[in-house]
Amino acid sequence: EYTMDVFFRQTWTDERLKFGGPTEILRLNNLMVSKIWTPDTFFRNGKKSIAHNMTTPNKLFRIMQNGTILYTMRLTINADCPMRLVNFPMDGHACPLKFGSYAYPKSEIIYTWKKGPLHSVEVPQESSSLLQYDLIGQTVSSETIKSNTG
Repeated sequence: EYTMDVFFRQTWTDERLKFGGPTEILRLNNLMVSKIWTPDTFFRNGKKSIAHNMTTPNKLFRIMQNGTILYTMRLTINADCPMRLVNFPMDGHACPLKFGSYAYPKSEIIYTWKKGPLHSVEVPQESSSLLQYDLIGQTVSSETIKSNTG
């Protein structure tokens, strides 16, 4: 198991939210966000996730004139990391963070990496310290999971 603090950013376009005028970006407060559709993203291998609320909910919601939405939230995520200790203590481990839609099938919602697989995840050097481990990189991939509910 591991814990990470992240700024989880999602973007999508909702044609119904297009607007014109001198304002280029609408910034919505947290009360207004609950009235707009947002993806039901959850962490598939998450054990516990906390949305930060100090001193106000740590969420950012912006709508651009073309209906593109940027939704960012600060989270602390505890996730499962299966380890095979075959060459202990010289093992290498890959700890995934898997996410997807809780209820929507792939015909209704598709997750893509906005900046492509090489530049979508940024880990500042000062933020990548683990007590007895070295973070040697990260990889980004996509998969489709079939569930009993579709």
